[in-house]
Amino acid sequence: MAWSLAETRMRIVCLEQGGWMNPADYPSTRTGWEQERFQGAFSLSPNGRGRREDYPINDSDSPIKISNFNAVGGSTILYAAHFPRLHPSDFRVKSLDGVADDWPIDYATLEPFYDLNARMMGVAGLAGDPAYPPKELPLPPVPLGKLGETLGRGFNHLGWHWWPSDSAIATEEYQGRAACINLGPCLTGCAQGAKGSTDVTYWPVAVREGVELRTHCRVREITVDDKGMASGAIYVDAEGNEHHQRAEMVIVACNGVGTPRLLLNSRSKLFPDGLANSSGLVGRNLMFHPYAMVTGLFDEPLEGYKGPTGCSIISQEFYETDRDRGFVRGYSAEMIRGMGPVSTALWGMSSSQLPWGQGHHAAYDALWDRTAGMVLICEDLPEPENRVTLDPDLVDSDGIPAPKIEYRLSENSLKMLDHAVARGSEALEAAGARQTWPEAPLPPAGWHLMGTARMGTDPGKSVVNSVGRAHDVKNLFVVDGSVFVTSGGVNPTNTLQAISLYVADHIKRNLETLFD
Repeated sequence: MAWSLAETRMRIVCLEQGGWMNPADYPSTRTGWEQERFQGAFSLSPNGRGRREDYPINDSDSPIKISNFNAVGGSTILYAAHFPRLHPSDFRVKSLDGVADDWPIDYATLEPFYDLNARMMGVAGLAGDPAYPPKELPLPPVPLGKLGETLGRGFNHLGWHWWPSDSAIATEEYQGRAACINLGPCLTGCAQGAKGSTDVTYWPVAVREGVELRTHCRVREITVDDKGMASGAIYVDAEGNEHHQRAEMVIVACNGVGTPRLLLNSRSKLFPDGLANSSGLVGRNLMFHPYAMVTGLFDEPLEGYKGPTGCSIISQEFYETDRDRGFVRGYSAEMIRGMGPVSTALWGMSSSQLPWGQGHHAAYDALWDRTAGMVLICEDLPEPENRVTLDPDLVDSDGIPAPKIEYRLSENSLKMLDHAVARGSEALEAAGARQTWPEAPLPPAGWHLMGTARMGTDPGKSVVNSVGRAHDVKNLFVVDGSVFVTSGGVNPTNTLQAISLYVADHIKRNLETLFD
């Protein structure tokens, strides 16, 4: 958003509660990288990392725990860079399937911004995927490797769709970024700079264009004037000093948990229930993607430790609704590569494949480099009872109330997870797995955070309109996963970035009349 608006020559100030990351500090530069993925500064949960940049999240009332990251680049620092788009059908689930609501925009609206985002992020992929309208990507796909080819043969045997993943990974030198060297531990930060995290894609250009980025600034609330217009933000700097930054326009991009937290914390006489919350929907309709994971054990080495962790092949055979399955909507199957040595040992112990004592090393040899798996990303339908509120007791290091998660899996999601596990196991067995192990739902997989400030045309049923502007506050915009009306069955990053570019384009084209 900042990069796109920079061409207007407006003064743009961005308040980021994290700081710039130093790639030399990423765990992949050290031999203990696997341990740091499970605990420490680069683990998934903000509750266990101990970084001041994070805020605590009470997710005890949810079977799926929150995974996010606060820094310049946000959670793209730790994401896998699997980069699919939503399908055209995802914007019309009410019309097509009679559930949830239709979006006020469609795939065609976002298509040019998907294309622009692909060029900026450096997306690798293969044209011709029959699951999508035609699209061209700037880089060739990530190599499948022996593991990807093996699983592809399994899908071929079953006659099911699969395609090389769209990945925000530079497969060759691109715009000054080095090419991927197939190191593997993408989920703890890419020291190579090949992964398209926004600190190496959009931010350097935005800063060169004059955007002011203030780091280690935690926003406590958005302020409003006596006419109900946003007037700026109160924030706390790294030294604990409080400031008020005035603004003619305020744009929120804190994602599906941070955005409702900020809006609910922004109470005033005009907005006693939180800013932009006349509908009562700020924080409601929280959507994750309930994940299942199925791991298969193969007889031969698969070289699964080579290549980007979550970017190999994707199957969308079961993406669209088929009511004979007993649920509506569907899911994607994304292949994940093999485990590192420590992860292999831990998984072997948890799955009772690795005994202590005599035979330990022989059993380990039978596991190492012989596992492959997939995660099955199930569409989560919006439910008002699934929500983000403010915890009455928990606060961050600056005393700001922390978010509380209330979430339950719907009957539709549970049926979809069961179907996904069965089909995932079937695909691995068709590829040659001699045994499979499922896990559903996957507890730490709360990394896709959507729906808590949803788009819509009716102010009583949504928080923002079709261009991300709050119904209640004419100069307040939201551009993150919280505006999603439905979740689809794919990773949301590509879409939420396309939405940001789309909203920025609207603002640029309507500057003179924007607040009339």
